[in-house]
Amino acid sequence: MSKLLKIGIVGCGAIGSSLAKAIVSGFSKEAELVSLYDIDIEKAYNLSMALAIGSQTTALWPVALAIGSQTMVSRPIKFNKKLAVLNLEDLINKADLVIEATKADVAFDIVKKVLSLSKDIMIMSVGGIIQHYQELKVLTEEKKARIFIPSGAICGIDGLKASSLGKINKVILTTRKPPKAFLGAPYVLKKKIRLDNIDKDTVLFEGNASQAIKAFPQNINVAATLSMAGIGPQETIVRIVASPTISRNIHEIEIESDAGKIITRTENVVHPDNPKTSYLAVLSAQATLKQILEPIKIGT
Repeated sequence: MSKLLKIGIVGCGAIGSSLAKAIVSGFSKEAELVSLYDIDIEKAYNLSMALAIGSQTTALWPVALAIGSQTMVSRPIKFNKKLAVLNLEDLINKADLVIEATKADVAFDIVKKVLSLSKDIMIMSVGGIIQHYQELKVLTEEKKARIFIPSGAICGIDGLKASSLGKINKVILTTRKPPKAFLGAPYVLKKKIRLDNIDKDTVLFEGNASQAIKAFPQNINVAATLSMAGIGPQETIVRIVASPTISRNIHEIEIESDAGKIITRTENVVHPDNPKTSYLAVLSAQATLKQILEPIKIGT
């Protein structure tokens, strides 16, 4: 039997919880969830107990886990309910691969610590590391570790990566979300924007990706991913629109290069437990994990 990939998850909110359940239910032949950590240790403990579904020791148990409104049923798996750890170092030491599912303002410190201990990491809070991209790239080379960044809630990353090997003339991202999705965003608070008064499509922000990530750190991870795959955060243009007439998070991308023109539109169902993110972002992370675990890689 091949060795199982040991996975630890940092951040036990909606995204971290969904990924934990997906690993337990869908990847048990190739991977094992070995640790959970959250700055709110009660979240890690509660998730650990929810995953254990009543088991008292490491054993084989059938799994029927709900992810939002969807239920995933899988084969019996090996599972240890004692997953919650008290600090980040313990989680890293137990894992081969760490999944970061926290917030942009702490993501860089987490990623740096994981890489420093020569462990691989998958990053969900991409906006938190974009300003430190070169530093982290050097660190991966020194420590022989890898960073995995899912495509997230957008389509077109494959085409953008291919186009970047030629000349890209422009990349524009237009993001539309319901007004409530922007609650608490630094830009909204600073400008004192009354989201409840918006009754038509309203452009909240237009600028480069670097500015957008600072203004909307919990809403615009796609801009960071797009920037790193393409022409960088200073040249990538971002428009953010609050739209009271939609219920989905919509991302439109326009790419012009010497290879041609690419236009994509992704209408995302919001994550059932977190309206600030898209369900596709979680599925994209699962797809990235599948790429890591399987011998056949599809897409650039």
